[in-house]
Amino acid sequence: MAQDMQEVMKKAEVLIEALPYIQRFNRKIIVVKYGGSAMVDPELQKNVIKDVTLLKLVGFKPIIVHGGGKEISRWVSKVGKEAQFVNGLRVTDEETMEIAEMVLGRVNKSLVTMVQELGVKAVGISGKDGGLLNVTKKLSGGQDIGFVGDVKNVDSKVLYDLLDNDFLPIVAPVGLDDDFNTYNINADDAACAIAKAVGADKLVFLTDIEGLYRDINDKSTFISRLTASEADELISGGIIGGGMLPKLGNCTSAIRGGVSRVHILDGRVPHCLLLEIFTNEGIGTAILADNDNLAEVK
Repeated sequence: MAQDMQEVMKKAEVLIEALPYIQRFNRKIIVVKYGGSAMVDPELQKNVIKDVTLLKLVGFKPIIVHGGGKEISRWVSKVGKEAQFVNGLRVTDEETMEIAEMVLGRVNKSLVTMVQELGVKAVGISGKDGGLLNVTKKLSGGQDIGFVGDVKNVDSKVLYDLLDNDFLPIVAPVGLDDDFNTYNINADDAACAIAKAVGADKLVFLTDIEGLYRDINDKSTFISRLTASEADELISGGIIGGGMLPKLGNCTSAIRGGVSRVHILDGRVPHCLLLEIFTNEGIGTAILADNDNLAEVK
């Protein structure tokens, strides 16, 4: 009986610890970029969707921006093509673009279904809907890589309309240029642009790493919080490299674009979103504005 009571008290403590965060972010917008292993593993996928649904039910206004790179590569190989990348960006010819749009649409509606199974209304859209994402052609080191877009403008009205009507928007990263050509957009870029446009309080990247390290080979150098300027120093000092480089650039861009805080989380950890947002310690890396008070509610 005493042990049962201890378990009950632990649960109560968890709820009390979450209270200030629920109060702080009630009715605030949080953009979650969803990709990596958390999209491929069915159990992790369920956990992420449960987390985002819970955020919605306790008063947050979440927006999911999802990727689908691994699934796109699988379908590209099915039609006998080989996926090509330049500086981490997919070379996207006309046929690959058609495949990417098909796959992202399929992923999008699958996520909508999962959210609605949990009792929350969701609407899946692409960046083409309502003119949400207007793009220009993105070059990679001066090289033309096909139908890959850089977000030029975000018309966030469609997102505000969905949020105001109590829907959870789920966005596929596809956009149109001024001539109405369809472009694939890096999901990190799309999430960053959307977070800035809607004035999100938080932008969360679900990744396949625990967060940032000053030395990736030394686990004791983990960085739980840093400012945008400190992040810039890590980039310019060559401390951060590889696929994390553009992601960290998006983080600092979002902060300077008005997003209050950006979080890099390991999507392979069950319920990482809840652990980062609703506990005092958190589990990932948080990036904040230079004038932010580190001691304040995260």
